[in-house]
Amino acid sequence: MRRNRSTMLAAAATAALALLTLTACGGSSDGDSDDAAEPAQKPAASASVKVADSALGRILVDDSGRTLYGFTKDKPGASKCDADCIAVWPALTSAEDVKAGTGAKAALLKETKLGEGAEQATYGDWPLYYYVGDATPGDVNGQGLDGEWFVIAADGKLIKKTV
Repeated sequence: MRRNRSTMLAAAATAALALLTLTACGGSSDGDSDDAAEPAQKPAASASVKVADSALGRILVDDSGRTLYGFTKDKPGASKCDADCIAVWPALTSAEDVKAGTGAKAALLKETKLGEGAEQATYGDWPLYYYVGDATPGDVNGQGLDGEWFVIAADGKLIKKTV
C-alpha cells in the first residue's frame, strides 16, 4: 500500500507540474494564433537586477524580489533555452536596458539577442530566467532542478548548493 501511495503522490506532483507548464504556455487573447514568433513573456518597460539575502546566500533577484536563475546548458552570453523551455523558465527581458540595483555589479550586466528583436538580460556569463514555480518573491523552487538550473550569486557565478 505504501508503494502505491508514493506512486500516486509522484503522479499527482507530475500532473501539477504539467498543469503549471500548460498554464505558462497560454495563448494570447487577441485571437492571434502565431505565438511561435513571439517571446513567451512580453518585455517589461524597465527592469533592474539587485542582490538579496536568501537561504542559499546572496542571490540575484529582479526589482520585485523574484529570483533569477542560470541554465547550465547556456553558453557564455547566449541562451540555449528553446520555446518549450521558455514556457517554464521565462527570460528576463526589458524594453529598456536592465539596470544594476543594490549589490549588483553593473559591469556584469549585459544583454543577448533572443530572437526577433527581443533581448534577454545576462549577468556574468549567464542569461537570466525566472521559474514559473516560484509563486512569491524570495522563492527558490527552481534551485537545482534537473541538475541544470541554479540561482546566481552577486559575483555572477552559479550557486549549486541546495536549500
